[in-house]
Amino acid sequence: MKLSHQRALLSTQIEMQQQTMQHIGREIHDNIGQQLTLASLYTQQLAYENKAPQISESIENISNIINNSLAELRQLSKTLTDDSIAQKSIAALLQTECEKVNGFKKCQFHYNAAAKQLALSYEVKSILIRIVQEFLQNSIKHSDCKTITVALNKTDSQIELHLKDDGKGFDTKTISNGIGLNNMKKRAEIIGGIYTLESNHEGTNLTIQIPL
Repeated sequence: MKLSHQRALLSTQIEMQQQTMQHIGREIHDNIGQQLTLASLYTQQLAYENKAPQISESIENISNIINNSLAELRQLSKTLTDDSIAQKSIAALLQTECEKVNGFKKCQFHYNAAAKQLALSYEVKSILIRIVQEFLQNSIKHSDCKTITVALNKTDSQIELHLKDDGKGFDTKTISNGIGLNNMKKRAEIIGGIYTLESNHEGTNLTIQIPL
């Protein structure tokens, strides 16, 4: 009963968070973006009408600041209104996360999604992405690994997400109370998943098994 309540609460929180971010993104685009666009047009007009070189240079600097701010706000708006979790498959979302981290060039990535078309809820996909993000960040920051493997498989009875690095590992008994590890475990349990973490001097393995 408690787990069911936690799952319903988390689902509501995720939905509210998504709606809030999309609202903020639209407000940035429609309101602040339009005002900055208008300010940019005014500075361009001033630069055209003004003949004093020193003042023209100052106007141009102001115009550049406004245009740069406008570009950053548009990118922020696009990020906030992004609904890729709902639109894309979990396999495609995981590939995107691996490509992002692979851009750091700190270690080699292996990604294998044997199960590419899975009909998962927004809640499950969102939680799996957060778990993967946490694992990847921990591996890159702390493990000194050379290789990270992400694999997504499906059997007749469950979905299996395997995360592995070949780093120096850690003592799971000592660090088991870490916030990041606890968050991953709780998230897995809320969606009915079985969380298995193993770590030694040869690396760290995390498996999430979700019954179908």
